Amino acid sequence: MNKEIREQQLQDVLATLPKPELLYELSELFKIFGDSTRIQILSLLLHKKLCVSEISTLLHLSPSAISHQLRILRQARLVRYNKVGKEVYYSLDDDHIQKIFESGLEHITEM
Repeated sequence: MNKEIREQQLQDVLATLPKPELLYELSELFKIFGDSTRIQILSLLLHKKLCVSEISTLLHLSPSAISHQLRILRQARLVRYNKVGKEVYYSLDDDHIQKIFESGLEHITEM
């Protein structure tokens, strides 16, 4: 293959990349998944809406530690909350979060 054709193919590949701003946002999203406590919280929320005290009890962590992690997850739009009386219940923000989580698990458990 001549050099000019190869160079054009490389330029074509480069043109398919998302904009740098989007890649930066994606890297920031993946950083959120880099904390085991946040991963545990997301894992729990895959199954059921839970409040801070329930998550705290299940993970044996202080409510303030859970609240801190939930704040980070909320800011990244990975979880949402719903007030019921005085309680605030958290759930995954949408189906994309479950897909990301399940894809990650599938990847690390494949042989």
